[in-house]
Amino acid sequence: MEQQIKSIVIVGGGTAGWLTAAILAADHNVDQGQFLSPTALNITLVESPDVATIGVGEGTWPSMRHTLQHIGISETEFINSCDASFKQGSQFNNWCTNSADTYLHPFSLPVGIPDFNICPYWLPFLQQVSFADAVNAQARLSLEGLAPKQISTAEYSFINNYGYHLDAGKFSNLLLQHATSKLGVQHVKAHIAQIRNTVTGNIDAIITTDGRALHADLFIDCSGAASMLLGQHLAVPFIQQKQVLFNDSALAVQVPYPQADAAIASCTQSTAQPNGWVWDIGLQSRRGVGHVYSSAHCSDDQAEQQLRHYLQQSGAENTELLTLRKLSFNPGHYARCWQKNCVAIGMAAGFIEPLEASALALVEWSAKYVSAQLPLPNSLLSVAAERMNQAFNQHWQQIIEFLKLHYVLSKRRDHDYWHDHRESSSIPTRLQHLLQFWQHKVPSNQDITHSDVLFPAASYQYILYGMGFETQQSAPLKPSQQKKAQALFEENTKRVQQLAAALPPNRQLLDKIRQYGLPPI
Repeated sequence: MEQQIKSIVIVGGGTAGWLTAAILAADHNVDQGQFLSPTALNITLVESPDVATIGVGEGTWPSMRHTLQHIGISETEFINSCDASFKQGSQFNNWCTNSADTYLHPFSLPVGIPDFNICPYWLPFLQQVSFADAVNAQARLSLEGLAPKQISTAEYSFINNYGYHLDAGKFSNLLLQHATSKLGVQHVKAHIAQIRNTVTGNIDAIITTDGRALHADLFIDCSGAASMLLGQHLAVPFIQQKQVLFNDSALAVQVPYPQADAAIASCTQSTAQPNGWVWDIGLQSRRGVGHVYSSAHCSDDQAEQQLRHYLQQSGAENTELLTLRKLSFNPGHYARCWQKNCVAIGMAAGFIEPLEASALALVEWSAKYVSAQLPLPNSLLSVAAERMNQAFNQHWQQIIEFLKLHYVLSKRRDHDYWHDHRESSSIPTRLQHLLQFWQHKVPSNQDITHSDVLFPAASYQYILYGMGFETQQSAPLKPSQQKKAQALFEENTKRVQQLAAALPPNRQLLDKIRQYGLPPI
């Protein structure tokens, strides 16, 4: 029988490393809660004992609910251990005109999806009601700070679709404890001194500074921006994207609430600035705030001044005493994420910028994709690599185009940063063609040419029409379909009223979860 991949070494911890380890172990080492040690994959995670992870407070997509449930962590434990709160989407402030404009990209899809695209039937009413409010109950409710479920709603179930805001450091620690104690993952704390190859160019072993040789059939690079295995050792080319998306710096800060019972926002707040934007993530005990900017358009001192001004305006106290942390990143991704017997996951594979919080979603996708290939004969490594690399590059293309869409649609004219984003030379050709097409026809799933997409057509609709984009649709609307659309609009209005009376504030639900816990499934 041909030799199968039976041993895996993951280089690097943090959220990417431990989430990958947990997903692989849960898929292949556990059945109905029972650990299958005789037939299990041998999974070892090696990380430096003194290299800090970047984690500054992160947002997830709704996919994280299924991931946590699958690897066996209760939602109550996760929320209480990781200072987590509910995230129902992203709210964009001042992105369009810098005149107190705001709109929401919610996690719930428009009413009628997937059978009926209601967007064309909203266009005649665009002056009366925003797209998100017309087609989705979540927009209004989350902006009012209401939770997406009730204390009686079972773990991981929902009334409105949701992801999480979380403390990245605490999340990594929870995953470490769970993976090592419940899923059989081996943990090695050591510095790496050498990477040794076979004669065919595959990685044979990781040699630590204390002389240990960690052999494996498959190596997973979760070493962050260093990309120790894929980028440095295997020399896979890096594809720059700074010519499309300019941000390469961030200042991050932890902000205490003025009162212990302060309201917790149900969305990531994304507020445009002269040369970038500010994220504002509400956890249970504090806010995580950061200013993402382009060093080519803004100095660190200017960015700090703008961030401290934002903090003052948002109600933070003693802002002059808050310590800022500088982060730098190179927007782009590697040409391949799988080379030889090495797969890069997380920042080791690439990073563009934190807008729309795609980083953890890509970690989930990558880990699940690798897991789905196993068990795998060694002779099929190159086939599996080609398949993943193709999907990987399609995801990067969509992420880059979707993030760029936010900037291209802005009408801000206060600084070169926004003008430069609208220069055609910085806009991917495919996005230019789509924008021309959407002037005459609303986005639909036919506009997305690959499967397993990260952003569905509805996401493009939320951003386009939240930013005031105009579609002059020429095709006549069928009366029967108009009647169906009107019924869905009315149904959505009733749902907003019903849920506004039934859903608790975000803070109130989180306090109850800490006290009573959520009902287990």
